Amino acid sequence: MPVHVSKEEALEYHAREPHGKIEVKPTKPALTQRDLALAYTPGVAEPCREIQRDPELAYRYTTKDNLVAVLTNGTAVLGLGDIGALAGKPVMEGKGILFKRFADINVFDIEVDEKDPKKLVDIAAALAPTFGGINLEDIKAPECFEVETELKKRLDIPVFHDDQHGTAIITTAALLNALDLVKKKAADIRVVISGAGAAGIASANMYLEVGVRREHITLVDTAGVVHKGRTANMNPYKEAYAHETKARTLADAMKGADVFMGLSAPNIVTAEMIKSMARDPIVFALANPVPEIPYETAVAARPDVVMATGRSDYPNQVNNVLGFPFIFRGALDVRARQINDEMKMAAARALAALAREDVPDHVIAAYGGEPLRFGPKYLIPKPLDHRVLLWVAPAIAEAAMKTGVARRNVDLAAYREELEARLGKEYEMMRVIFNKAKRAPKRIVFAEGHQDKIHRACQILHDERIAFPILLGDPDLIAKKRGDLGLDYEYEAMDPWAETLLPRGERYAQHLAQKRARKGVTPTTARELLRNRNYFGAMMVEMGDADGFISGIGFQYQEALRPALEVLGVRAGAHKVVGSYMLAFPDRVLFLADATVNIDPSAEDLCEIAMAAARIARKFDVEPRIAMLSFSNFGSSRHPFALKVADATKLVQKRDPELMVDGEMQADAAVVPELLKEQFPFSRLKDAANVLVFPNLESANTAYKLLQRLADAHMVGPILEGVAKPCHILQRGDEVQDIVNMAAICVVDAQVGQRKITTPTPRIVPGA
Repeated sequence: MPVHVSKEEALEYHAREPHGKIEVKPTKPALTQRDLALAYTPGVAEPCREIQRDPELAYRYTTKDNLVAVLTNGTAVLGLGDIGALAGKPVMEGKGILFKRFADINVFDIEVDEKDPKKLVDIAAALAPTFGGINLEDIKAPECFEVETELKKRLDIPVFHDDQHGTAIITTAALLNALDLVKKKAADIRVVISGAGAAGIASANMYLEVGVRREHITLVDTAGVVHKGRTANMNPYKEAYAHETKARTLADAMKGADVFMGLSAPNIVTAEMIKSMARDPIVFALANPVPEIPYETAVAARPDVVMATGRSDYPNQVNNVLGFPFIFRGALDVRARQINDEMKMAAARALAALAREDVPDHVIAAYGGEPLRFGPKYLIPKPLDHRVLLWVAPAIAEAAMKTGVARRNVDLAAYREELEARLGKEYEMMRVIFNKAKRAPKRIVFAEGHQDKIHRACQILHDERIAFPILLGDPDLIAKKRGDLGLDYEYEAMDPWAETLLPRGERYAQHLAQKRARKGVTPTTARELLRNRNYFGAMMVEMGDADGFISGIGFQYQEALRPALEVLGVRAGAHKVVGSYMLAFPDRVLFLADATVNIDPSAEDLCEIAMAAARIARKFDVEPRIAMLSFSNFGSSRHPFALKVADATKLVQKRDPELMVDGEMQADAAVVPELLKEQFPFSRLKDAANVLVFPNLESANTAYKLLQRLADAHMVGPILEGVAKPCHILQRGDEVQDIVNMAAICVVDAQVGQRKITTPTPRIVPGA
């Protein structure tokens, strides 16, 4: 399903403070006079002298070993053409995000206002000492060939024009697997490439490497078939593929062809052209967002077609993000002098091989839950498959070492473990939840249907197929807000004021009055309460008309929580509702409890909080190791506060002897395993704690806010545990992604709480 992004949303995303998409952060302390003396004068002179003595030491003492230049002159930006260097900057910043997100590579984007290829080469070469590699981007053909070739001659760091080689590598991987499926040999096939620019020429060159014969490759551009004797719109790179042929049009060239590769324009290929191809045609229609021929048209014309596009909503998306981050990762890690043909082919073969492996459940869930098995609809791995890093980067490193362009040799097994550590905990943890949610989306009711952030979150939930939203508020205003934001997601809208006048509202009122009769709630009072969207939304869940409830973006926390607790109550067997936060750090995840609900818990309360926090950790597939925190270490103080925590620890151990829990202990002992082992070898914790139970709300609240702000931890929560039915309360000021995260967790709660899991039928209310 295509992701809908409005102009306004895109502009707001880029304009949000801080402007743009990337920033530079220090990696060393710079807080004291001594720090500054080390970072700058006089200390900085020492690495300068060492690098002057041995330039290779720049990889040790500077960021060069993990820094890539993304360099453009803006002459061929995406589908926008020659828009200039400055206008291309958002794309280069976006490239930087992909480098960092997928391969943990730092990027400086460099936009050069120079169209002369010779001068561009001089500028890039002069900047090269800064970087471990240069990714050329969005430079038009044929100048891009000259720029890359000359830079590779002059520099001893990897230079890679992604517009050429990224597409070539991904399509080569797909071609290798497609040929295997249709039982054809590379040497026998005829290939037609529509688009004789950077990607088309580079792909043709790479197809030669896998055995396709040069005379069997036909290039077609805006002037027609590239053939011997043609003079219009030619250059040496096209001339290399000019051969004797009677074909003059794309339709002529495609007759009897085995492979069509489109890197050109939308809707230029007809069903008749596809029908004219050889048996089991392979069609890579990569014009984006509209391919050379619609997927449905091609499949209808030739049921035996094996097809790829550049779109995520069809099988076999050819996306360059499968290539460049991981190629540079491997090249940087062995300090390669260049990215040679052998390394490119290693990347293609690694991708082709990975597609034949069993696909993990979390990848399948991320793409809608349909089985992903090697075949016509699964030729190459999915971009969100984190295993690509673990396959492509080592393949690049190995090829670089074998071909002698690596300055540094690595043990490949150890290197793979290093790569796994780069994947990041935040993505890993939330991906577990998203994948679980996608298996069976649920109906989640949002109390604040008028809020912009709720609408934007609902678009993501719709696009990702995580949940079906029910929005509370005036349906007309909700529809207008959705339209004004340029969004296009399916939803249901309800106005609690109007609903209280209908049979459903009366049914809710009678149930609420009966449930809260001894709390002073009469049917009349219940009707009034249900006009409050927090009461009405919770009652929808209580009565089975929704699977989960989300509120809080525009309310004080207790203002949203209290109605939910009054309506839904506490789950069977529990006496407390617990609020925990998950904090993701680069190297670990911590769950902190209770930070939102219980102000001064007793020992019995702390026991329940610990066990609830353990259940939350297990939602994320984390096996809990619980530290019961105090100012005391294992009886070092007999103060009542410390004794309360010690008693709580004993209660937890008694109720669940298999749970790894210990205390009372100080926070440093809980999170530093070396300290715990050295001073308290008797502890039941055999590694650093990942669940921290605080002695009261004051300490927990202080801790999570300090960690979030000072340690730059990514926070998810508060995650409620103990409510009878799925419910989570947001915090005022939460961002769109926070809402998405909590909604996904709410869906998972609903899945666990329902024996029979059903997928909701999306619908839009009349007039919406």
